[in-house]
Amino acid sequence: MEYYTTRRGFLAGAVAAAATMDSGGTVSGKSSSPNEKLDIAVIGVSGRGGANLGGVKSQNIVALCDVDANRLGGAAKGFPKAEKFADFRKMLDKMHNQIDAVVVSTPDHTHAPAAAAAMRLGKHCYCEKPLTHTVGECRTLIELAAKGKLVTQMGTQIHANSNYRRVVEIVQSGMIGSVGKVHVWHTVSYGVSGRPKDTPPVPGNLSWDLWLGPARERPYHPCYLPGRWRGWRDFGTGGIGDFGCHYMDLPFWALKLRHPASVEAEGPPQHPESTPRWLKIIYKFPARDGGKLAPVTMTWSDGGKKPAGLTELLAPLGSAAKKWRSGILFVGDKGMVLANYNSRILLPKEKFATAKPPAATIPASIGHHKEWFEACKTGAATTCNFDYSGTLTETVLLGVVAYRTGEKINWDAKNLKAVNCPKADNFINKEYRKGWTL
Repeated sequence: MEYYTTRRGFLAGAVAAAATMDSGGTVSGKSSSPNEKLDIAVIGVSGRGGANLGGVKSQNIVALCDVDANRLGGAAKGFPKAEKFADFRKMLDKMHNQIDAVVVSTPDHTHAPAAAAAMRLGKHCYCEKPLTHTVGECRTLIELAAKGKLVTQMGTQIHANSNYRRVVEIVQSGMIGSVGKVHVWHTVSYGVSGRPKDTPPVPGNLSWDLWLGPARERPYHPCYLPGRWRGWRDFGTGGIGDFGCHYMDLPFWALKLRHPASVEAEGPPQHPESTPRWLKIIYKFPARDGGKLAPVTMTWSDGGKKPAGLTELLAPLGSAAKKWRSGILFVGDKGMVLANYNSRILLPKEKFATAKPPAATIPASIGHHKEWFEACKTGAATTCNFDYSGTLTETVLLGVVAYRTGEKINWDAKNLKAVNCPKADNFINKEYRKGWTL
């Protein structure tokens, strides 16, 4: 049994699911009618920020913020009534009484400061993945959302597609039996060799100090932005930061995963500036649902590394195997399901050739962004609220912590501690530059 969906099908079939909703749910002073528009501020307006701005453009966009004046001006042409800012702190200080909700789409190292500042003012929040730059920041956002009863959504847009939902139904139906292993892999690779020697002038359109935000001071260089920051440890977390939340989201959802019990990682030799060009991480999760769900070992591989035996497993697919350069493989005691964003295959193919998929039970959605802004008004469910997506992000980033310690860490999620590895504390949280707070 094999399924493929087109991108058009993905967009048209974006659906929501039964992930838990945030508590609270309606905008103070707003009508609960879905026809009432939110007043939204958008922090980061190009790249992913531009896509997220497009996702919420049906609402009242009252403020736009970006450290690049050219990008800010370009975005503002579509929203001439919105006030423009370079510094989100000044925006929130001036306009907090005019804003209902905030969208954060900055580089990873400024996700948490921007989101936390908005949430402490009681603003609902949509934030791009990974939710934060460190595990500790992530826990802070989870707690702020719960305390403030705020409606939140992390930008794992693929969570809304129909293919992921069908895979969840297959796994949870027992079609492939009890799942004890999951392999997740991606070709993505980021990394740098070291800081540049030259110090070109800062472009006139860029507020470099604001772009650095809480990160340590360093001279401007175009090797950092736009988009290149993921390879630098002070700003991103490499390939796993880029795609880990998207790909691990599926096993988290299908297998009802929460916090791992242990994490160990291997990669290239440590570099003081660079994120690793490749990683292999082993996460071990305990039994769940009162023991009804078996313990799970989930592996992550990136930078060209793949699960052992994958090539042989995919050989019967012939030329179609080429499309599985990245994917998720659930290994059950009755079979396997191989998936990526838009495709799924039950394996071995001959065993499932005539098998019928389980009935579609996860309801369709109004769309990933719309889930969030409608929930802000009515209290409806969001599928990637910070309790769910924050726990997912914590797990993703624990792989980075394990790599940087060079040790297997035994994880005490309640107390945010690697109980056997005190030096992990150095990587669970980080120091902020003066003038920046969480």
